[in-house]
Amino acid sequence: MRRREFITLLGSAAAWPLSVRAQQPAMPLIGFLSPGSPESDVVRLTGVRQGLKESGYAEGQNVAIEYCFAYGQNDRLPALAADLVDRRVAGIVTVGTPATLAAKATTTTIPIVFYIAVDPVQFGLAASLSRPGGNLTGLGALSIDLAAKRLEVLHELLPDAAVVAMLVNPTNPVSEPESRAAQGAAHSLGVELHIFRASTSGEIDAAFVSLVKLRARALAVGGDPYFFNQRAQIMALAARDAVATISAWREYPVAGGLMSYGSDVADAYRQVGLYAGKILKGIRPADLPVQQVVKIEMVINLKTAKTLGITIPLPLIGRADEVIE
Repeated sequence: MRRREFITLLGSAAAWPLSVRAQQPAMPLIGFLSPGSPESDVVRLTGVRQGLKESGYAEGQNVAIEYCFAYGQNDRLPALAADLVDRRVAGIVTVGTPATLAAKATTTTIPIVFYIAVDPVQFGLAASLSRPGGNLTGLGALSIDLAAKRLEVLHELLPDAAVVAMLVNPTNPVSEPESRAAQGAAHSLGVELHIFRASTSGEIDAAFVSLVKLRARALAVGGDPYFFNQRAQIMALAARDAVATISAWREYPVAGGLMSYGSDVADAYRQVGLYAGKILKGIRPADLPVQQVVKIEMVINLKTAKTLGITIPLPLIGRADEVIE
């Protein structure tokens, strides 16, 4: 072999690994669109990462996640969704109905995996549960039904409470059907229900001032993610005003609130992560049926009940999935 030919062959061999690397696809990028914050979404993110891991994907190794948080301002969600589309993400995981609607309005091609508290068919997010069609699929928690159930639990807790209250977020389209369901339950129970609308910390403060004036002894907190983010504030106000509260998330009584009745958030987002993993492997959202969350749990904090001077009925304690003492 001539010297010049050897040098040329050696040079080609040295360049070959760089050429191969250049042809390898970049690490897939998933968007995470939430009305909350990194601090409020710890449980959700843990669930998503677990689901991805079970699908064979580990963040930073073979998948990347772009986080977009609205920090309680739902009007920021459309711009955040547009930013994810510009980043050409392989898929978008959405938290709640407002984030899902914002993502849907922004792209008809990028797969979207949602976790929402409403019927996705009713809100135009899926053609049907078994065959969603389009570019969206995910999980539905049917929080509207749970809103009525939380009032029933409060009535069982305080059967002589004639006035109760409910907190909803007016920037979430779920708030109206949720309010109607709660009003129907209140009518059946024979109690007077006052709906308070709050989307800021100041409005939550004002709601408590009003419900105390109305002598409402119990408060059902709506299933909006914003209230999950503000659970510390709600818990402190409830303790100050001696108001019995029930929330949608177990993290509320775990942190010192009174009660929760709702879906297992960590497990739900694990399933969202599993769906995201399937989409990364090439399965179309249209071929993944929308799942209904069926795992509902009730958690009671007996220490908080004692502080509030409330005796939890034994039947409620017996039905609780977890009792914190």
